[in-house]
Amino acid sequence: MTQGVEFNRLMLQMRSMQMEAMNRPQAPTPVEQNVNAPAFDDLLKNAVDRVNELQKTTSELRTGYEMGDQGIDLTEVMIASQKSSVAFQAAVQVRNKMVSAYESIMNMPI
Repeated sequence: MTQGVEFNRLMLQMRSMQMEAMNRPQAPTPVEQNVNAPAFDDLLKNAVDRVNELQKTTSELRTGYEMGDQGIDLTEVMIASQKSSVAFQAAVQVRNKMVSAYESIMNMPI
């Protein structure tokens, strides 16, 4: 439930920024402060840990399949491989956006 609230708040902020970028007047939307929400660094660490976990699981499944384990199906290995690949690509895109945002902030005149 908390992730849904965070997602909705993120979408509202993105729409607000989009409207500002398009120079259209918009009424400001109040941002609610949730003191129980996890910190950004915690969310980022959890996401990286999840990507790492998916890659480990994929590696274990792949090794088990290559060794001839009867309980591991090829489709299971391929699905796990695609999940870890998508998660890794998403993490790379987030990193690229963070670096881009950092560079933009550093290039702002004081």
